[in-house]
Amino acid sequence: MNMKVNLAGVELKNPVMTASGTFGSGAEYSEFVDLNRLGAVVTKGVANVPWPGNPTPRIAEVYGGMLNAIGLQNPGIDVFCERDIPFLKQFDTKIIVNVCGHAPEEYLAVVERLAAEDVDMLEINISCPNVNAGFLAFGQDPKHVEELTGEIKKKAKQPVIMKLTPNVTDIAEIARAAEAGGADAVSLINTLTGMKIDIQKRTFALANKTGGMSGPAVKPVAVRMVYQTAQAVKIPVIGMGGIATAEDALEFILAGASAVSVGTANFYNPTATLEIIDGIQKYMEDNGVKDIAELVGAVR
Repeated sequence: MNMKVNLAGVELKNPVMTASGTFGSGAEYSEFVDLNRLGAVVTKGVANVPWPGNPTPRIAEVYGGMLNAIGLQNPGIDVFCERDIPFLKQFDTKIIVNVCGHAPEEYLAVVERLAAEDVDMLEINISCPNVNAGFLAFGQDPKHVEELTGEIKKKAKQPVIMKLTPNVTDIAEIARAAEAGGADAVSLINTLTGMKIDIQKRTFALANKTGGMSGPAVKPVAVRMVYQTAQAVKIPVIGMGGIATAEDALEFILAGASAVSVGTANFYNPTATLEIIDGIQKYMEDNGVKDIAELVGAVR
């Protein structure tokens, strides 16, 4: 039985990876999770310089999930290369580095710095606010998506995954723009924009007012968007958004995802990724599926 998947020439031992921002860069979870068993570890977003993130409070629980307005706090690319990559290299798993920036030159600085590093793929977070476009996220404008993807592809030495925001009218249009710019794969969905109000304090639950909603409540939206995207592009699709069980992961795979990322579930069940890997394997055994590729996009 074959659970291996191929993403733009990078072979993963199985289709299960972590979602950026929910797993650190692996170190804090390595006590609970055998990283060698994961298809890939996707790191927390890294920028060209340290980002302090947003003021607190920046996490709020909501029905069926959570809101976060962390603001991509990270130590910057120098610390990341010195500390996090060597840690992850100890394990037999693929390393996918999530890259964030406020302007194209910030993304490109990180991509160029990573060219000499031994990492397997880059995932570009285009939900970051674009300073040059009045803080509209890069990923909300197909023209910006195609241009930024093209610029990154010129500099990148690793295959490039563009991570798509769901906060758009037509996800297929954005995915096609990433593909036109040369993306090797796309991943989706990033968080939905949400808000929570504390009625006792009569104020916003998050200092940022809005936050990114993730967790089980977003899954039906994510499955629909993954299906639409898989129909619209020829490059591999990585699905995420509310995956907590093997059944959830299999929905995304049947909708057209070649691989899946597990995010919010890691917070309340640190071994979720391993349970999902085991569950997919059992499903394949129970249903006589010899190769996971048979399931990718099986629902038309």
